[in-house]
Amino acid sequence: MKLVFFRGKVPNFGDELNLHVWPALLPAGFLDDDDSELFVGIGSIIGNHLPQTSRKFVMGSGYAGYMGLPDVHDGSWDIRFVRGPNTARTLAIDPNLSICDSAILLRAMHLPAPDARAGIAFMPHYESLERGDWAEACRLAGMTLIDATAPVETVLSQIRGARLLITEAMHGAIVADALRTPWIGARPIYGGHHGKWLDWAGALGLDVRLNPLKPTSLLEFYIGRTGRGGSLGKVGRFSASPLAALPNRALTAAAARHLSAMTRLEPQLSSDARIAEVTERAQEAVDTFVRSRLAVS
Repeated sequence: MKLVFFRGKVPNFGDELNLHVWPALLPAGFLDDDDSELFVGIGSIIGNHLPQTSRKFVMGSGYAGYMGLPDVHDGSWDIRFVRGPNTARTLAIDPNLSICDSAILLRAMHLPAPDARAGIAFMPHYESLERGDWAEACRLAGMTLIDATAPVETVLSQIRGARLLITEAMHGAIVADALRTPWIGARPIYGGHHGKWLDWAGALGLDVRLNPLKPTSLLEFYIGRTGRGGSLGKVGRFSASPLAALPNRALTAAAARHLSAMTRLEPQLSSDARIAEVTERAQEAVDTFVRSRLAVS
């Protein structure tokens, strides 16, 4: 059974969690390279891009519209649980299968020690790291930048050690909430990433508040105004040119002041009771699946 998850040009914390969580929780040798059976893991990975001829086992994944909508009733899908109620409704499956994003299973694992130096931290979406200058914005705001492309162990340590996390990355919020680090949601500058937050939050009965960010570059300003997030051609090249240096610095400074102001917002956490409940349900779903597979092997 082959583990499938999204991998882009650079590593991304939410997706790379698959390589951290599943080898730790599944029996040795459970996963292999046999793509006749697919283990569909953490992330917005449900879609019609997965081969119809493969048997697909879904463990806490979500649908976000990045790919076409699959027919999960065609006999090739075995859905054990999904990220949230929006995914369940979209796929027309039993709403009881809406448990939570499977990154919550970090709660059942041994984790790296908290990095107490993190203090107040900001975690941009990994795409924002190349589209803007969030390192400089964090420096000006006096907070720690948590890089979503850094090794998973580093990010986990920083999230665990932070007093407060402001996050544009959804899995920053998911992991902070699971590990009980207070967090403030930042509305992703690219609008295509908004809906999946509500999917995850719905599973926890959480009225998530997504607060606006200020762009740190002309490119981010353009994306925020137009909603475009794909190939950005001339706009991207201009934003990186010497002509844009002065307005980019002004935008970065304004974004830093806005980040500082965001630290005064009320942070969020789901209830201790709900997080414990969904962790238990997700763990039981995985354990039941493993037992069923071992029984027929």
